[in-house]
Amino acid sequence: MTSTILLRGGTILTLGARSPNLAEGDVLIEGDRIAEVGRGLRGPRDADVVEIADAIVMPGFVDTHRHAWTSLFRNLGETVDAELSTFGEHYGPDDVYAATLIGLLGATEAGITTVVDWVDLGSDDALVDAAAQAHADAGARTVLVRHGGRGTRQPGPRELVTRLADATKQAPTIALGVTMGVTGGIEAATEDLRTAREAGMRIHLHAGAGAGSPGDIAALAQRGLLKDDVTLIHHTRLDDADLRAIAEAGAGVSLSPSSEMATGRGAPPIQELMDHDIELGLGIDHERVAPGDMFAQMRQTISLQHATVFDRKLMGKGSLPKLMSTRDVIRSATVGGARVAGLRSVTGALEPGMQADVIVLRTDRPNVWPINDPIGAVVWGMDTSNIDRVIVGGRTVVRDGALVAGADRARDLAIRARERVAAAAGIASAGVAG
Repeated sequence: MTSTILLRGGTILTLGARSPNLAEGDVLIEGDRIAEVGRGLRGPRDADVVEIADAIVMPGFVDTHRHAWTSLFRNLGETVDAELSTFGEHYGPDDVYAATLIGLLGATEAGITTVVDWVDLGSDDALVDAAAQAHADAGARTVLVRHGGRGTRQPGPRELVTRLADATKQAPTIALGVTMGVTGGIEAATEDLRTAREAGMRIHLHAGAGAGSPGDIAALAQRGLLKDDVTLIHHTRLDDADLRAIAEAGAGVSLSPSSEMATGRGAPPIQELMDHDIELGLGIDHERVAPGDMFAQMRQTISLQHATVFDRKLMGKGSLPKLMSTRDVIRSATVGGARVAGLRSVTGALEPGMQADVIVLRTDRPNVWPINDPIGAVVWGMDTSNIDRVIVGGRTVVRDGALVAGADRARDLAIRARERVAAAAGIASAGVAG
């Protein structure tokens, strides 16, 4: 039986091209789709009617890049010198499942309805199957990026989807990940991109240590390998030729500003990408040194762009670019992120026919009241405490600010997994350090 939800009487931010934002309106959800956006909507008698007079309704956030398996070591920061990648040597399937599940549930509770999860855990199929099972159980919309690389024999798309479907009882959305600049430089990346494209999947091209070199992306474009089925991740060192190539190819660009700044990759080239009309998506990356919610990423992004403009002004430069607006940055966290992730027609906006990935944000809290500008309130004022309801594909997964199901189990699994991996890796037990 198809379920129907009517969200009635709130401020509606569709962020779409066809449906306008509404100061007061309704959203009708039928099954897993947005059925209608407007005023005075009526649903069937058995509809779940939710009064939202003191709320903003908008598309769920899209996280274009995250390593969910590292969630066991959230907020660890600089207290451990080892790279998170070394911890992976000590993970078993149960640890991967627990870490991925708690990471995805944390994202969902923060209003992120779509997560692109980079699973860089070597070639052990059992570990990838465990991550895929967590994707199936978490209730979010996800893309599992299966990391590959030169010399790694990746299964074809049908084989991989079939195997993961057998492991999880459903077929996840998968993409192939390629790390650029680790070994072999441009030649290795060329081989990897060709292999991935032959597999018929979207390609997530991750910058290696040092965030790549200027000219690398342009070199790939000259070989005919940069197309609109590529998402570029952490490429903070781009020259003008790279930027022109990205714009001409229509490739997506994912930025994780908090993580990139904290881990030494450099300031993300926000202004340069804007100058070339390249649409941005935002991601979390690792939660060890970055907040796991999109409110923080939006504020980091807009603040960095504003700082760039003001620095140029202080240096006496003319022809200053426009300041990024709250409209620009909320787009990067929703509809822009969906396009960057290859989900253009699926999610990111509240348009009839699209998937019903919706969040309801409280506007009656002291951190944003009174509301002068709804989009400004979301970007500058709100945080996860404003999350009231999260709907993914028409299913309510967060109600009254809390996960509907799975939180206690996921927490217990994560605690046990964290202790196992920490002990094996020689990391001190959790506690307060002096």
